[in-house]
Amino acid sequence: MSDALDALLDALASPHAPTTVRSRAEARDVHIADSLAGLPYVRGRVADLGSGAGIPALVLAAAEPSLSVVAIESVSRKARFIEETAERMGLRNVEVVALRAEEWTAGRDACDTVTARALAALPVICEYAAPLLRVGGRLVCWKGAVDSAEEADGRAAARTLGLSEPEVVAVTPFPGSQRRTLWLWSKVSETPPRFPRRPGIATKRPLSAKTQ
Repeated sequence: MSDALDALLDALASPHAPTTVRSRAEARDVHIADSLAGLPYVRGRVADLGSGAGIPALVLAAAEPSLSVVAIESVSRKARFIEETAERMGLRNVEVVALRAEEWTAGRDACDTVTARALAALPVICEYAAPLLRVGGRLVCWKGAVDSAEEADGRAAARTLGLSEPEVVAVTPFPGSQRRTLWLWSKVSETPPRFPRRPGIATKRPLSAKTQ
């Protein structure tokens, strides 16, 4: 794993990498250690939403070769970076899908885990993720501070989408990290077929406690 993660750090240090964190020391904390905080909750086929620079997808794939990781990234430049970096890392368990999560119809009911890090508000993530999960699968969200309104909307969206009440786990992935939490949701029933809505609707008109 260490050789693969060293290769990832080299790639992230490039001025062409889609990240503002280029220092190896900082990236080791902010990207790698933070991603590894979620590893105990991830299994099977994993879809990483809005993968960006391939975080946490590439870290999880390097840390646990038995995972089958799909990095979903709609921006073609970022998708190419993930593909090139996975090859540089010697990973054979990473696939890149250059689509929005709402458009990846082949992934419906096909994933054991969905991950989302620094992506969107909880109700938006739930709408992206729930249709992709098998019943019994798990959504893992990396979050900082979550206010009461976002939490209420996330819980309401989860009920609509077939997800459980969340388990919130406080984590300290590296010294000085504050208010880091993992939000864990299980899929307990089928997601209604009307979800996900058309691309962009989840962010424009997110599910909320007020509409339940």
